[in-house]
Amino acid sequence: MARLDSFFRRVPLTVPLKPLMAVYRQVARLMYRVMPKGLFTRTFLIIVAPIVILQSVLVFVFMERHYQLVSRRMSEAVVREIAAVVYVLENYPQDPDYANIEELASRALGMSMTVTPLEPLPPPTPKPFFDVIDQELSQAIGQRIGKPFWIDTVGRSRFVEIRIQLKDSILRVFTRRSQTYASNSHIFLVWMFSTSLVLVIIALLFLRNQIRPIVRLANAAEAFGRGRPVENFRASGAREVRQASLAFIDMRRRIERQIEQRTTMLAGVSHDLRTILTRLRLQLAFLGGSQESEAMRKDVDEMSHMLEDYLAFASGDGDEDIQKTDLSLLLEELEEEAEISGHDVRTRFEGSPEVEIRRLSMKRCLSNLVTNGCKYGNRVEVLGRVDRGWITITVDDDGPGIPEDQREIAFRAFHRLDLARNMDETGSGLGLAIARDIARAHGGDLYLEDSPMGGLRARLRIPA
Repeated sequence: MARLDSFFRRVPLTVPLKPLMAVYRQVARLMYRVMPKGLFTRTFLIIVAPIVILQSVLVFVFMERHYQLVSRRMSEAVVREIAAVVYVLENYPQDPDYANIEELASRALGMSMTVTPLEPLPPPTPKPFFDVIDQELSQAIGQRIGKPFWIDTVGRSRFVEIRIQLKDSILRVFTRRSQTYASNSHIFLVWMFSTSLVLVIIALLFLRNQIRPIVRLANAAEAFGRGRPVENFRASGAREVRQASLAFIDMRRRIERQIEQRTTMLAGVSHDLRTILTRLRLQLAFLGGSQESEAMRKDVDEMSHMLEDYLAFASGDGDEDIQKTDLSLLLEELEEEAEISGHDVRTRFEGSPEVEIRRLSMKRCLSNLVTNGCKYGNRVEVLGRVDRGWITITVDDDGPGIPEDQREIAFRAFHRLDLARNMDETGSGLGLAIARDIARAHGGDLYLEDSPMGGLRARLRIPA
């Protein structure tokens, strides 16, 4: 539908086609809202819908054409035999007890006929709306015999009673229902529906086996995107699905190998740089407490802090395992640490606090957000919530905030917006970058918005 819609968008439409395209788009939107979104359900409908439509057409054609045609021919044959008896009764002399007619009907026609004295016909009984026997017999008797009659086809009896009013008597006929209509039609329907049901069940079993590798691949990709371990995943299913699975496995191995190499390299760089910084601290310790040495110590401390930030940003805490964590306790720890540092931080949590996350990296992420709020504002409020499978944590401050057109730039690594915030504060410009990196490693993201407190709101949203 999307390709057809894009084709019509590219081709200039004449005036008569525009209403049709408007109707088409409405129907397409309605079908998109109504149709299921899962691959298994959609494929099931693709298989079942044609079968149901085909069976409906076959049943309609069979019931409307074949079944009614056969029933009409059988009813007409029975009525012709009755009409012959009526002709004989009205045009030839009979014995007083009509024994010859009864014997003829029993032996030659397979019916039970009796001639009774003339009496009023019973009133017509209520008939089912779709009673084929009553319709065909009534029509045939009216056309072939043309005399007042009464038919009883209601009930579960195997016989049909017909009464025909003659000049001075009533002809009463009992015939089998199987003689008046095609009684074996249900066999065709039973075989058709039962066979289709068996085939649909078999198709569903095969379809489920074909869909399962795709679902496993999707779950593995989602787990890997969230940074969770992917265990016991192997390529299976159809050739195309196997190719996609093997491509995913190779991609995962390359990414893991790259992360491992980067971590090893950073560990070596960290060891070398920390060794140099340690020697600088020792040399400054021998210089004494002069003003110049104090300034150099601050520079060394700042370099050490920046080095830790660079290494944390580059490594991304990828080696940490996911564990069950109480988010409410984690927020309380942040509040206590902020109070020790002399900052005003209030935390609150709603919902079930037990979630599976990387605890240390998540604490670092929230600590960076809270630190930024305390650095540029006087009061910080943290609200955590777990709802509908998502974890949402907002960090609000009452600082100057960040202009809307500068918020995406603030996430860039090594980029600082001190002109808009505070020139007196130093930093590496990696706080928000590290926080967003951790959020995306958990399968979510970090957003900057206007805070109801007048400053900046950092909204963290990750799947639970």
